[in-house]
Formats: sequence, C-alpha cells, structure tokens
Amino acid sequence: MAVLTEAEARALVARGFCRAGVAGEMAEAAALHLTLADMMGISTHGLSRVAPILERIAAGGIAAGARPEVSAPAPALRLVDARDALGPAVAQMALAEGMAAARAAGMAGVWVRRATHLGALAPVLWVAAEAGFACFASSNSAPMLAPPGGRAARVGNAPTGIGLPHAGGRHAMLDMALSVAARSKVRKAAQEGRAIPPDWATDAEGRPTTDAQAAMSGLMQAVGGPKGASLAVMLDLMAAGLAGAAILSDVPDTHKDAGARPDLGQMFLLIDVAQLGGLAALSERIDRAAAILGETPAVGDGPAPRLPGDRALKALHKARAEGMELPPALVASLEEAAG
Repeated sequence: MAVLTEAEARALVARGFCRAGVAGEMAEAAALHLTLADMMGISTHGLSRVAPILERIAAGGIAAGARPEVSAPAPALRLVDARDALGPAVAQMALAEGMAAARAAGMAGVWVRRATHLGALAPVLWVAAEAGFACFASSNSAPMLAPPGGRAARVGNAPTGIGLPHAGGRHAMLDMALSVAARSKVRKAAQEGRAIPPDWATDAEGRPTTDAQAAMSGLMQAVGGPKGASLAVMLDLMAAGLAGAAILSDVPDTHKDAGARPDLGQMFLLIDVAQLGGLAALSERIDRAAAILGETPAVGDGPAPRLPGDRALKALHKARAEGMELPPALVASLEEAAG
C-alpha cells in the first residue's frame, strides 16, 4: 500500500479537478469532502470516486465550470440551484450557507436542486459537528428499490445522515442509506468476483441472490422491508420534492449514462447547539449515551456496542496521525489526473 498524508491527497485531488475545468475553490471543497470520506474508512465514496467523477465531467454529466446560485426565500431558508456542478463541492457550499443562516436564526434549512452525486454524507456531518452544529441531511438517488408491493425499481435508497457535535470531538454520526447495503458495495463485489450476503439484493427476477453480478441487474433490498421503502419515498419527497428537483424514477442512472444530468434534490438541516442547551450539556449526554451502549452485553464474542460514528472517527484520527494507506494503482491514477 502507498501512504499519503491528508494534505497530499487533497492537493492531488484538487489539481485533478482544476485540470478538468473546476474552479479552484470548488475543487478544494470537493477534495476535502472526498479525502475525509476515505480517511473515515468510507473508501467506496472517497478517493476512488475521483476517476468516475472525471469521466462524468468529460461526458457532460457534471458541469465542471458551473457556479451554484443561492437564494434566501426566508431568513432561515436557503435554496441552492447547483446547476449540475460538482456534487461534493456543492454539498460543502450548501452546508456553509446553512451554518451561516443557523448562527443567525438558531436553525436553518438548505434545499438543493439540479445537484449531482455528493458521495458520503459523513464529511458533511463531521464539518458541521466540528463547528458546533447538529445536522440532518438527505438526498435522493437513482431508483434501486421497489416501492411496497412492487417488483420494479422506482425509489432511490435515500442516503441520510444525522450528526451531533461533542466538545471533545467525540461526535455522534450516522451515515446510512435505506438499502440494506450501498449499491457501491455490490458493484465493488461484482468487480472483484466476490459473493454478497443474501439480504443485500435480488436478481432480475426478484429473487434474493449472493451473486453480485446478478444483483447489478436486480434490485437492492430496503432495510425493514416495506417500511424502509416507504420511508425512502418520503425522504425523496422531502429532499427533492421541496427542492423542485427530479423525484423517484425520474432520476436517471448515471452509472448507465455518464452524460446524464440527474437533477438530484438534497436537504441540509442545521441546528446551532450553542443556542439550544449548549454544547457542554449535549456533550455530557453523548458521553452518557456512549457509556450506556458500551456497557451493553455483546452478542457472543463480538465487539461491544458503540455510538454511531465511533469507528469512522477512530479511522480519521489514525489516518491523520499515520497517513492514508491507499492502493498504489489509485495513487497513480490520482497523480495522472493531477498532471
């Protein structure tokens, strides 16, 4: 494995995006987002996404030079027209807009339309938490789930994140989608020829499968069955419906057509914790929650239960202290893109 520091990785990614026509500030924001994801152990949504993003820029699916437009329909509301710009950068920009509004109003909501894929939500939650904000975020996606009672993909897996800040950096963070597993994990398993658990996906006939290749032609399975699928529908409408973006199966699959512009809808809700009980009090409750979970008897010889985000934060701290271990082929591709 090759080892890169955070600064080295961010510089490579930013240069690669700049060479593709992305403005410097946007390129750096996207580099921060993707590097944080990788450092948190979310490699499927980290630096490995740079090459596919560059392919979509080249194909016209992402408008490299676009500048998002922000309007303020109310003091605590922001509406962002992303104009098909680079998704991770738009997410960080929308977050900054929301935090600024929440500092003034106590809480604020940002809705984004004409967005492209932002990657993982954990970097958004972490940046917000570091600034003292609780955050709820969600996005719609290309359809990969069947609605309750259906057997065809009409619903995205509704990536959703919840973050709460801790004064000592021990933030509580949950980043999940409403499919049992992320489709990127199935795609990676198919590329590597590995089997997948039987509850992840179905084949084209709707039968549960362990064949990752067959699953790529089928459906992802929703957490909680019909309840999870219904929740995904409602989150799609909350994010994209309110933003005025494409909904449900109106969203194109950019994995099949790199030149398609998905018109995703996203929402970011921010709460200034300092104005609602204070960060110290919340930190005490987070510590108490961590203790309650940690003292819970584990199943068999498995690890003790832990607060959501604990593993990602430990990975982040380790990567910052020791560098990021990356496949040499990935580093080579980043260097090639950076010129």
